[in-house]
Amino acid sequence: MRKDSKKTWLVLIHQIPPKPDYFRVKIWRRLQQIGAVAIKQSVYVLPNNESSYEDFSWVLKEIAQNGGDANMAEVKFLEGITDDQIVALFQEARLVDYEKFIQDVLLLRKELDDDTDDLNIKIKTQVGKMKKRLDDIVAIDYFESPQRISAENALTDLMSKAKRDLKTPQSNKALKNFTGKTWVTRKNIYVDRMASAWLIKRFIDQKAVFKFVETNKYSPQINEVRFDMFDAEFTHEGDMCTFEALIQRFCINDNALNAIAEIIHDIDLKDGKFGRKEVDGFGIVLSGITAAYDSDEEKLRISSEIFNTLYIFFKSKRKIS
Repeated sequence: MRKDSKKTWLVLIHQIPPKPDYFRVKIWRRLQQIGAVAIKQSVYVLPNNESSYEDFSWVLKEIAQNGGDANMAEVKFLEGITDDQIVALFQEARLVDYEKFIQDVLLLRKELDDDTDDLNIKIKTQVGKMKKRLDDIVAIDYFESPQRISAENALTDLMSKAKRDLKTPQSNKALKNFTGKTWVTRKNIYVDRMASAWLIKRFIDQKAVFKFVETNKYSPQINEVRFDMFDAEFTHEGDMCTFEALIQRFCINDNALNAIAEIIHDIDLKDGKFGRKEVDGFGIVLSGITAAYDSDEEKLRISSEIFNTLYIFFKSKRKIS
């Protein structure tokens, strides 16, 4: 009689159409984000729990909606690959993640000056992003890789050298330079401008006044700051939308805001970078606001209430998915 495996796994088996290429890459990235490992081509495994079931269910649904085929099953491996071998695959995947993380922390540490009080915004923001990055790796470290301690120690050392409490971004001196400003952007606001204006008012400049102009090219007047427009002080940077750039520039370290930023990025840039499950629904809500109201002031007022609610939701979750 065969001895049953001690573990039950969730297995996702998929077949994705060869075209378009970006969709195959998008699914691969999503599987990496949730920490699934491949035991064969197009066969992925996760520990059997409610969170894994939900993660695989969203991937399965997305594959089916785009013309592919996918099946999910609870499996006990009786022959062939063993539980220990699967666990080793998970630990090897996290080993790669932790080693790359430690390398990047050491590179960032070299950029820190001895006088960290004068550390520029870019470096301080990177410290906060490294903390979030480690949190994301730990969230999918299902079998407690021994490299986790080394990664945590490297980050602790980096934060100690930076001599900064990353959880109080409002103390950043940069905020003082943007209080009581008129923030200028293009008329007919939509996703990125709605979100950015809400972020500015709530986290950066509570006295902010907003001005909506016809042209994308606008020369600022005294006490005006431009965002999400041509040659603006705050706009897209690299592959970041304006909302993400504002968070980075002002060193705002907040997991709830990071979750919202991923949603805004995927709606605005349409590249599926983060694969957030909320994108379609939230995009419809914001599109409804733009259709229902002509005034940008009204669009901003209504959308801000929506963003406040979304922020409270993510803030109350123990784990940002």
